[in-house]
Amino acid sequence: MKFIVAIVKPHKLEDVREALTGVGVEGLTVSEVKGYGRQKGQTEIYRGAEYQVSFVPKIKVEIAVEDSMADNAVDAIRQAANTEKIGDGKIFVFDLGEALRIRTGETGSSAL
Repeated sequence: MKFIVAIVKPHKLEDVREALTGVGVEGLTVSEVKGYGRQKGQTEIYRGAEYQVSFVPKIKVEIAVEDSMADNAVDAIRQAANTEKIGDGKIFVFDLGEALRIRTGETGSSAL
């Protein structure tokens, strides 16, 4: 099993959700987060004054999938979140040691 974490621009969330549903992902977790990467934030202008925003708002999408679905899920996220502009985000893939469905006690892939 794999645990995939994607950090994407907020306006791309619906595109990412639709793309993941299209490749068979049945569930996901979404969080509003803030951060920065290479761009070190962004400069904005408010009432004629320029100021630096250090932490840019982003969306964190987390999914757990079987190994066989991981490449398709990553590719779906990449294509859906891509704007070809700086700050499009990152995708991280981790090995998932165990999953357990609380209600039934199922474990492993059947718990996903």
